[in-house]
Amino acid sequence: MERQIEALARERLRFEGLRPGQLEAVKAVVEGRDTLCVMSTGSGKSAIYQLAGFVIDGPTVVVSPLIALQQDQMESVEEEAAVINSTLTDKQRDEVLEEAQDDEVEFVLLAPEQLANEDVLGELAQAGVSLFVVDEAHCVSQWGHDFRPDYLRLGEAIAALGHPPVLALTATASPPVRDDIIHVLGMHAPALVIRGFDRPNIRLEVDRHEDAHRKHHALLDRVVAAEGAGIVYCATKKGAETVAKELRERGVRAEHYHGGLSAKTRTERQHRFMDNGGIDVMVATIAFGMGVDKPDVRWVFHHEISESVDSYYQELGRAGRDGEPAEAVLFYRPQDLGLRRFFSSGRVRDDDLHQVAQALIVQPEPVRPGALLDGLPLSDTKLATAVQRLEDAGFAEIRDDGAIAARRETDMIEAVEHASEAEEHRQAFDRSRVDMMRSYAETDGCRRAFVLGYFGEDYEPPCGHCDVCERRGDDVARTEEDGRFAVGDRVTHADWGGGSVGQVEDGQITVVFDTVGYKTLGLDLVLERGLLEAE
Repeated sequence: MERQIEALARERLRFEGLRPGQLEAVKAVVEGRDTLCVMSTGSGKSAIYQLAGFVIDGPTVVVSPLIALQQDQMESVEEEAAVINSTLTDKQRDEVLEEAQDDEVEFVLLAPEQLANEDVLGELAQAGVSLFVVDEAHCVSQWGHDFRPDYLRLGEAIAALGHPPVLALTATASPPVRDDIIHVLGMHAPALVIRGFDRPNIRLEVDRHEDAHRKHHALLDRVVAAEGAGIVYCATKKGAETVAKELRERGVRAEHYHGGLSAKTRTERQHRFMDNGGIDVMVATIAFGMGVDKPDVRWVFHHEISESVDSYYQELGRAGRDGEPAEAVLFYRPQDLGLRRFFSSGRVRDDDLHQVAQALIVQPEPVRPGALLDGLPLSDTKLATAVQRLEDAGFAEIRDDGAIAARRETDMIEAVEHASEAEEHRQAFDRSRVDMMRSYAETDGCRRAFVLGYFGEDYEPPCGHCDVCERRGDDVARTEEDGRFAVGDRVTHADWGGGSVGQVEDGQITVVFDTVGYKTLGLDLVLERGLLEAE
C-alpha cells in the first residue's frame, strides 16, 4: 500500500516525496479508520484526502468553510472535483450531485450549511460516499477559536451517509479541542496523527506597555519600519479602520478588513493583498483568516491580545509560509485582558435554555432549526449551542435529517439544569484560555516552549528565536524536575477532576482540566501536598 500511495503522490500530485505524517494519515484512512490529523499550516493536509480519495472507490465529500479555500483546494485535482456552494443555481447543484452518483467526479467540496439541505444529503447518500473530510476541523469545537454552528450538525450528516470513514484536518488544536472534534463528529476510535506545531522560522516577541497611547504608536512605528507584506490583527472593527487610516497617513499601503464590509469589498481587498496589488498591510479582525495562503507574509502583529493561544497561534501562522524568516509580535497591555474577558462572557443563559426546551416540547413533530428559530429571540449561534447543551443533557434529539425533537421521557427541568451546568463549565474554560494568553504574554520563559507545551508537545529551551531567549540566553533553559509528571499525562485533582498535563517548566505545572480548563500550579506545592494524582 505504501508504494501505491507514494506512486500516486508522484504521478497525480507531482510530489517528489511525502512529508512527515502524510503517509501515516493516508494509510489510516485507506484502511477504513476515522482519522484526526493535526498538522501545521503548509504541511500538506489537503494532499492526505486527495491521495486517500484516489485509492478508495466512490466519491469523497470535503466540507470546507470558505469558497476561496474550496477553490484553492481544487487546483491540483480540478478535473476530478466539483464545488457545491451558495454561488450555484439549483440546477447546477443537481448536475454536480448527478456527476457524483455517476462516478464522474471524485471530490465534492461543499460548505457545512449545504448538508442541512435534505435534497443534497439524500443525493450524496445515493452516491455512496466513501470518505467524509472535514477541513478546518477546529470549527467543530465550541472550545476552538472559530466556532461555527453549522459544524455542530456534521455528526448527524455523517450518520445519515452511513458513517463512511471520517478524516478531520486542522492546523491547530489543543487537547480539549481534539476531544471535542472527535465527540461532535462521532468518530470511532480515531487514529491521531499529530505532527510538528513548531514553526521555527517565525520569531516570537511580546512588546509590553502600560499606556494604551504608547502601545498604539509603538505598533504604528513598527509597521512603518517593517519590510515586506504583513498583517495587523485588531480586536474590533473600529480599531482596524483607525489603524489602517493612520498607517495610510504615514505612507503605508494599508487597508482594513472586517465582517462589516460587503462581500464584494472583502473579496477585492483580499485579492489585492494576495496578489501584491497595492495592499502591503492588511489591518483586520479575525474575519480575515482561513483561506489566506499568501506565502511571503513576513510579519503578523497583534494590536490586542487574542482570545486564546489556539487563536493566536493560528493567526501568527499566516506568516512565513514560504519557510523564510518571519516574525510575530504581540503588543500587550495587561488592561487589554478585560476586553477579551468581555468577549468570552457571551454565554447561553438559563432563560435561553428554558425557551428552547419549551419550544421543543410543544412541537408535535420534529422541527427544523430554521422554523424553531423563527419563534425565539435568539441568534442561530445561540440556538445551536442551546440545542447542543440540551442534547448532551439527554433532552433534545437531532435526527439524521437535521430536525430537532424533544425526548419526552426526559425531565425538562432537570435537563435544563444539567445543560446550564455544562454551559457554566464552558464559560470557565473560556476564561481559563484568556488567562493562558496572559501567561504567554507575561512568561519569563521560552515563548516557543510555552506555545508547544500548550498543544501537548514537549520542547527543550532555549529556542534562541524569541525575545526571552534572546535576552536570557541559556538561563532560560527549564529547570530539572523530578520526572513525576510529563506532558500528556492524565492526572486528577480533588476539586477540579481529571485533566491532562500541558506543561512542566520553571517550577510550574499547567494542567488542562476537562471541566474547568487551564490551571497553573507551583510544582513544589503540588508535590508537597499531593494535589495531583496520576490516573
